[in-house]
Amino acid sequence: QVQLVESGGGLVQSGGSLRLSCAASGSMFSFYDMNWYRQAPGKQRELVAAISSGGSTNYADSVKGRFTISRDNAGKTVSLQMNSLKPEDTAVYLCNAVSGLWGLNAWGQGTQVTVSS
Repeated sequence: QVQLVESGGGLVQSGGSLRLSCAASGSMFSFYDMNWYRQAPGKQRELVAAISSGGSTNYADSVKGRFTISRDNAGKTVSLQMNSLKPEDTAVYLCNAVSGLWGLNAWGQGTQVTVSS
């Protein structure tokens, strides 16, 4: 099973920036579609950003123009650059790796992002 470890969360003021990273184990990282989800207390888990194995990206409407997802296949990492943060971005952010070919759906433990107003 693939292990995913997130880092980079923390406390930031409204309007600030954070960069989250997710490091993956194994040798097949370049074949995985990678996603960032978030979950706020009392709310459903929400897909924030996605990057396919081919590099195509998609974003939730709420973060378009503020967040950027990228991947480094050689380093086996996926990152989420978050700019112009808002209090409503406060949540636990989780990294997710998916592969239909291998039946993979792996999750990291999450990293807390708190944006103060």
